[in-house]
Amino acid sequence: QVQLVESGGGLVQPGGSLRLSCAASGLIFRIYAINWYRQAPGKERDLVAGVSSGGTTNYADSVKGRFTISRDNAKNTVYLQMNSLKPEDTAVYYCNADRREPWGYKENYWGQGTQVTVSS
Repeated sequence: QVQLVESGGGLVQPGGSLRLSCAASGLIFRIYAINWYRQAPGKERDLVAGVSSGGTTNYADSVKGRFTISRDNAKNTVYLQMNSLKPEDTAVYYCNADRREPWGYKENYWGQGTQVTVSS
């Protein structure tokens, strides 16, 4: 059974930092792209950052230069370091594992989410 468990969320003041973790089990972690999404109340779930199985990273424009995604395949864990946090970063952050093969095979899994609140 595949599980993605997020941790590290909480309340932080504007300008502060948090590090989110996503610990995976039940899958061959190294072959999955891992993404962080976020969803604010009343809004759609949006991609924040992603790291491919090969280590290539991508970021939403709104977080470039402030957030850093990294993966540790030995620990089956992906991290999202969030610096210079803004109130508009407030959302539930979700970890997503995505596998897509050239022949069309796809797998996709979601964690339960962790709340990040940026407020003074």
